[in-house]
Amino acid sequence: MVQANKAFTDAAKANATACAIIFNPRTLLYIMTDTERILFLREELERHNRNYYILNAPEISDREFDALMAELIALEKAHPEMADPNSPTMRVGSDLSTDFVQVEHRYPMLSLGNTYNREEVAAFWQRVADGLGGEPFCLCGELKFDGLGISLIYEHGRLVRAVTRGDGVRGDDVTANVRTIRSVPLRLPEGGGWPDTFEIRGEILMPWERFNALNAEREAREEPLFANPRNAASGTLKSKSSATVAHRGLDVRLYYIPGAGTDADSHFASLTRAREWGFKVSSSMTRLQTLDEVYAFIDHWDEARHALPVATDGIVLKVDSLRQQQDLGYTAKSPRWAIAYKFQPERACTPLIDVTYQVGRTGAVTPVAVMDPVQLAGTVVRRASLHNADILAGLHLHIGDHVYVEKAGEIIPQITGVDRAHSPQTTAPELQFITHCPICGAPLVRYEGEAATYCPNDTQCPPQQTGRIVHFISRDAMNIMALGPETVEAWYASGLIRDAADLYSLEVSQLCGADGTRERSARKVIQAIADSRQATFDRVVYALGIRFVGKVAAKALAAHFGSMEALRHATEEELTGIDGIGQVIATSVRAWMADERHQTFVDRLTACGVRMENEKTETLGHALDGLSIVVSGTFTHHSREEYKTMIEAHGGRNVSSISSKTSFILAGDNMGPAKLAKAQKLGVAIVSEEEFLQRLQGEA
Repeated sequence: MVQANKAFTDAAKANATACAIIFNPRTLLYIMTDTERILFLREELERHNRNYYILNAPEISDREFDALMAELIALEKAHPEMADPNSPTMRVGSDLSTDFVQVEHRYPMLSLGNTYNREEVAAFWQRVADGLGGEPFCLCGELKFDGLGISLIYEHGRLVRAVTRGDGVRGDDVTANVRTIRSVPLRLPEGGGWPDTFEIRGEILMPWERFNALNAEREAREEPLFANPRNAASGTLKSKSSATVAHRGLDVRLYYIPGAGTDADSHFASLTRAREWGFKVSSSMTRLQTLDEVYAFIDHWDEARHALPVATDGIVLKVDSLRQQQDLGYTAKSPRWAIAYKFQPERACTPLIDVTYQVGRTGAVTPVAVMDPVQLAGTVVRRASLHNADILAGLHLHIGDHVYVEKAGEIIPQITGVDRAHSPQTTAPELQFITHCPICGAPLVRYEGEAATYCPNDTQCPPQQTGRIVHFISRDAMNIMALGPETVEAWYASGLIRDAADLYSLEVSQLCGADGTRERSARKVIQAIADSRQATFDRVVYALGIRFVGKVAAKALAAHFGSMEALRHATEEELTGIDGIGQVIATSVRAWMADERHQTFVDRLTACGVRMENEKTETLGHALDGLSIVVSGTFTHHSREEYKTMIEAHGGRNVSSISSKTSFILAGDNMGPAKLAKAQKLGVAIVSEEEFLQRLQGEA
């Protein structure tokens, strides 16, 4: 402190105007300029903020903190040339509306595979052991926080961008809102040894205390309540007012640094370093050397989690060695070196009032239990899924039965059993699954080998028609977020639209009302629909709503065929030749494309200007045409990502796992022994970095 104030004094001699007088702990008097005072206050406030929100060791009172903040706000207002987006004053937020921009992640934010019992955990342990070829390993156990995934990017020790998980490939830039979260460092302390540029990931959370207070406020204003802290955190972070975000008191837990952000080969050590840099890393993180230690970790937190200030729904187990993580690699959806263990959900018992039926966009008819309201896992539950006819029949339900309800993954309520001992005696017949569609009256069908029951009237059953349109406009599909399900249903009921292609023929005059009072919102909707014409081809494939074709399959199909015309004429053999596309998906795609109604629908979308092929990328050559290549190890001349880009530019395709269809492995140093053994077993060629570059140079 004395050294800092001495520096301020020396600087003040050169600029004696606009000075502030301060006293250090030894009562030595120094004078500093406004500029120096601003820098000093920013550093002090960040230090006190870190002490309070991360270290839980405050040095000053809230009143003293607020006084320092008020002084800094006044000084910054007087000196606009000192504006800094990472100043502590930015945490108060702004009432200005902000539209979010989508940003592509440097490293995809994949989801984790789930386990629910010890047998599945043991199977994961064995898969890791087999994948590493018997090499010793240990796991890192962490709590699985129930919030909104976030990626924080720092450059030169300053927060420059915060991006939500989104679809795993791209997410929303929510930097302005994240800057208001006090447990997120805006600037890292000097001399911390952090990399010049790095990314750290975690979860944005709403603590239980703030969640309960927020719902109490909303109830007093007669506003809809948030269902759970995760929904509240998500809704808050996506608010267009950063002042609202600041008011609601979100928190954060960080748990992963992708791309080797530190020089350690240990996940545990990397996060320990991150904690030293000022990040809020959970103290629950523990190294686990044996399967018994894993079980003990699970048992402890299954009970202890109820006393935590934030919501959790399980634990995460990760291979600790970063090199071993790289060796184990990834599937299309998740890393092979990590898995989530979900705690058993809470269960409640309540009387059954009725069973209703919902019709989805595919025509699947789902029975839904209507119950007396019951408190479950922090929310009030009134309805629960019964899934299908077999589950309904297996429960042998009667109106008035006392049923057990729990939340699958602590999110979706479902009926799991009946308390016969406390259910009233009744002569009412057992509930039977309906035989006709509850909406259009068409006789229901059940296809061989399927659990679901369907309404086959896909051209005239309203829920199916509107459901397909809602799917088409969804965020992961065409991303027409200016529309919602209620609007789609209203437009369909009025005859304004009959399918998604009709959206592109709408005009402002049709939407702004007879008196024109809704012209502004109508123009916004029309613009959003027009913008969707630029959606990438993989999104278009997903938006079509082909049965069994999810986001991952749509990406694979779009990448392989490149255009709707090629996909339309693809054979089942060509389809099943793609990694991740099995017989079920291939058969579904062929059946969908063979339907004349669907061909007409695609032709109409094409005529409307919807993108029906991948964007043309720069082609540097054809040396790798048709080859599937795995990149493994560390390299000298280029990074792994640069090699992947080169492979695509020369006609090749990057794949994450070795199979009999792999053309060769581009292998650098430290290639995992398990991958090497598998390649040798399958007879897959190993190509060195130098050999690969010579192959490309030979084409030039």
